[in-house]
Amino acid sequence: MKSDDGADNDNGSTEVFNDGGFSNPQEVPSLTGPSQLQTDQAVPKAVSWKRKCASYVLALRPWSFSASFTPVALGSALAYRSHGSLDLVVFLLCAVAVLAVHGAGNLVNTYYDFSKGIDHKKSDDRTLVDRILEPEDVVWFGALLYTLGCVCAFCLYFLSKLRLEHLALIYFGGLSSSFLYTGGIGFKYVALGDLVILITFGPLAVMFAHAVQVGYLSLTPLLYAVPLALSTEAILHSNNTRDMDSDRQAGIVTLAILIGPVMSYMLYNLLVFLPYFIFTSLATRYTISMALPLLTMPFAFSLERQIRSQNFTRLPQRTAKLNLFLGLFYIFGIVLAPQGALPRL
Repeated sequence: MKSDDGADNDNGSTEVFNDGGFSNPQEVPSLTGPSQLQTDQAVPKAVSWKRKCASYVLALRPWSFSASFTPVALGSALAYRSHGSLDLVVFLLCAVAVLAVHGAGNLVNTYYDFSKGIDHKKSDDRTLVDRILEPEDVVWFGALLYTLGCVCAFCLYFLSKLRLEHLALIYFGGLSSSFLYTGGIGFKYVALGDLVILITFGPLAVMFAHAVQVGYLSLTPLLYAVPLALSTEAILHSNNTRDMDSDRQAGIVTLAILIGPVMSYMLYNLLVFLPYFIFTSLATRYTISMALPLLTMPFAFSLERQIRSQNFTRLPQRTAKLNLFLGLFYIFGIVLAPQGALPRL
């Protein structure tokens, strides 16, 4: 990026007019000297650095982070209700660890989609296609995030009572899944990506957040993770439904391609609306606070109308927004429930 310093390059003599007449041009500070040149170069460098940082943030796809933050918050809320206390430091470390792995997984996805020729000029993620970042930038940034996640997990070992083998099993299971989604085996490319996401950003993340708080593994988080896992899977399925044609041309296979447009539409609605039936059942059988997530139903119906009209513009982002608010209201409902009102808590 080059800047224009606005100076005229005239080979002739230069004179400057003062009140007292013409002055010696040598007495006037040069507009094109080294100091001015350094200033001019510093401005585009500063702008370039800001754009670079913004590019790194966008490459993480931060709109998708609800899929990893809400499970951590849910697992922590379940631990709070069952034990009456919450370690905020452990919660923050757990959140950073899971978000770091999620962000690194997104970067791995970007790198392998680009290297396999799947991303193109019309793709939603054009980080590498438009040369916003170079492939080596994505690689080292992903490695940095994986390292950050491991450091947080290492700290959790000292702060949590959870046994090392259990902590390592859950955490590195999630880390491996985030990489193998597109790297290595590439579950995404053989129609297994939906299953990986459903497990990783549902039961696994909720169980991890719950276990580091209470110090042991339990089946309870798995049961409470179901509504949130379905909503999270809806994000991925909306993305795959939108990219059905381009994915087919690239030679990869997703669940959306296997079942076709009509069944993909029906599956999306199932993933979006089934959690509301679960919340209604919990609200009528146990406590009215579990009806809080129903406040998001109007937004869910707007998503149904959007996918029915085959308008996929920002559909994954809007589905992630629903996932965030649905998860937050779900967590509020658990926290506000009377003591002993919810099963197994």
